[in-house]
Amino acid sequence: MPKLKTHKGTKKVLNVRDGGSIKIGHPGTRHNTGKKNAASNRNGRSASALHKTDYKRIKSII
Repeated sequence: MPKLKTHKGTKKVLNVRDGGSIKIGHPGTRHNTGKKNAASNRNGRSASALHKTDYKRIKSII
């Protein structure tokens, strides 16, 4: 049976933790951070977990 290829762009921004949850960075922190306020830049540094509804949609391509 043919298998789905891993989506390389998704693979570069996600990280699967040992418990099975997926670690992802906050959106809006890649570029143009000079015009954003300092609080949003600080909050963007910490990682967040992918929501379970998104996990169902993404698990087949990672």
